[in-house]
Amino acid sequence: MTLLVVQEVSVAFGSRVVLQDVSFTMSAGELVALQGPSGSGKSCLLAVIGGLQTPDSGSVTLDGAPVLLGDDAQRRQVGLMLQGLGLLPMLTAAENIEVPLQVADGTLSPTEVIASSSAALARVGLEDRSDRLVEELSGGQRQRVALARAVVHSPALVLADEPTSALDGSLRTLAVELLRAEADRGAGVIVATHDPAVVGWADRVLLLHDGALVEG
Repeated sequence: MTLLVVQEVSVAFGSRVVLQDVSFTMSAGELVALQGPSGSGKSCLLAVIGGLQTPDSGSVTLDGAPVLLGDDAQRRQVGLMLQGLGLLPMLTAAENIEVPLQVADGTLSPTEVIASSSAALARVGLEDRSDRLVEELSGGQRQRVALARAVVHSPALVLADEPTSALDGSLRTLAVELLRAEADRGAGVIVATHDPAVVGWADRVLLLHDGALVEG
């Protein structure tokens, strides 16, 4: 089943072209590695697909509906892990997951929210850090909290920007296996990455160069 359609998406900042007529489709259950040199437009493309930025031209369709800036109902279908992570340093690891989860799914009881947050942290090996303030965590731990937050609500589409950049060894494998598991449950997963370990688990690779899709 086709989950995502990106059609001739272009973005420019002044005279600088960031994305140029990018088009591709992806299916539910597919893990796609998005590659390209720094500055090739990977992060911008994820922002457009996630509804955080409106393209200058072109369109993005998720599950048959156009992706629109500020559409909260649609955003609930997407799990986002961007490079800046977006964690609140004065909240605990658990609270950084619980607060957005309550917003994303108003049907969950407080007990269910806490249980879901705990389960998500356990998936990334941080069940013993749930009550630590984010500012007390290492860079790799923060990255794993952000990954847990992106998948806690079982979104239809997961977008992760360099999710393993601060991880190595078994922790990197843990993160990659989690992303693969999300695809295996039926989500579409797009990972912007330079990590060959992620590429090795991907179903397909998309290559961006100077804002244009040159392979995929």
